[in-house]
Amino acid sequence: MTPPPSGTRVGVLGAGALGLVTALRLAQRGYPVTVIEREPLPGGLASGFEIEPGMWLEKFYHHLFRSDRHATALIMELGLGDQLRWSAPATVTLRDGALHRLDSPASLLRFSPLPVADRLRMGMVIAYLRALPSPERLEGQTASRWIRQAMGERAYAVVWGPLLRGKFGAAADEIAMPWFWARVHDRTTALGYLNGGFQRLYEALATRLRDLGAEVRLGSEVRLIERTDGELAVDVATPAGEERLAFDLVVSTLATRLTCRLAPQLPAEYRDRHDWGRAYGAHCLILALDRPLTNAYWVNVNDPGFPFMALVEHTNYASADEYGGRHLLYLGNYRPMDDELFRLHADEVVDRFIPHLARINPRFEPAWMTGRWSFAAPFAQPIVTTDYRDHIPPFATPVPGLFVANMFQVYPHDRGQNYSIALAERLVTELAGAN
Repeated sequence: MTPPPSGTRVGVLGAGALGLVTALRLAQRGYPVTVIEREPLPGGLASGFEIEPGMWLEKFYHHLFRSDRHATALIMELGLGDQLRWSAPATVTLRDGALHRLDSPASLLRFSPLPVADRLRMGMVIAYLRALPSPERLEGQTASRWIRQAMGERAYAVVWGPLLRGKFGAAADEIAMPWFWARVHDRTTALGYLNGGFQRLYEALATRLRDLGAEVRLGSEVRLIERTDGELAVDVATPAGEERLAFDLVVSTLATRLTCRLAPQLPAEYRDRHDWGRAYGAHCLILALDRPLTNAYWVNVNDPGFPFMALVEHTNYASADEYGGRHLLYLGNYRPMDDELFRLHADEVVDRFIPHLARINPRFEPAWMTGRWSFAAPFAQPIVTTDYRDHIPPFATPVPGLFVANMFQVYPHDRGQNYSIALAERLVTELAGAN
């Protein structure tokens, strides 16, 4: 790829990790850059909200793994390294009405819902997946079938089947094995969190961009991308009205399907190949309680009948003292974007979810709740089927100067800050050259 000449005007659509790091690296190379973001804050799916003035929490639960080297390096680069904490909070599985720790080889050996022989078998297979450097030999296979064959029917029924169904619903049996490999291969027991929340990282990125002369336009929604008169025109809706911006090069970090809607000049053959597949939206109900619900950070909900797939008790990692004594927990879901859950008011979600907390802690009473917040985001989780890889778009599109970079391209890795940052670094290296 020939690097664009000096002075090339670059528009970056989206101010999540991918968009901001792409913009930063281009601005550091001297390109005039404008970032356009619909939301009033940078951060995308990792952005936060204020529980009270100056007290931030992510809308959707987030942490880092020790293997997240790109994210860690960026935090260090921005001078926030001394604010990055590491710990190994408990991850447990709810099975048969009880919480069982399941986050290490030792805890697997004690995991009583499985017979000892199945625990040993599952441990050996996990060790194999961790040691396997690439998932190439796993291509074309589904996770459900591979796990059943390698770990056994009981391990699938007790541990992995409920997790796949919780995340992917009716599509659970279609999920590609390389995606599951990455989930096992990439994860560590040590988890990282930025003191004060990851919003600090995205504010620091936006500040660094502005210091470099870049423009970060928040609260601006892209309505159209079209090539005209030798440049790319981007129509933007802002609180002040409609505006047309001109660029020589545009990088869209929006979902491929959304980019296809915004760029009508993309040809039919491109759309047939890449405007493809399914994605679920993410939904999180966040509750503030006056006391802990569990003693675990992460609860995989493997018992049937719950309206949420995971319970993440944030203040069993960070201290409740950092949040004014509030004990904060997320009740998380991935659902089809036409699911009723996305249309419910927060109070209606609370009414549906609250009764199930007593199934986890019989002492729970609704009076423990002191606050609640509800958030949803579209296109948060691609459905990674066995033919997924064949539809991953290249960075360059058939529209000259228009590039796409989004979560669809981090395959086989799962969505997350680290792999968005890594993708941005790869894009800029290809786009602007290594120097």
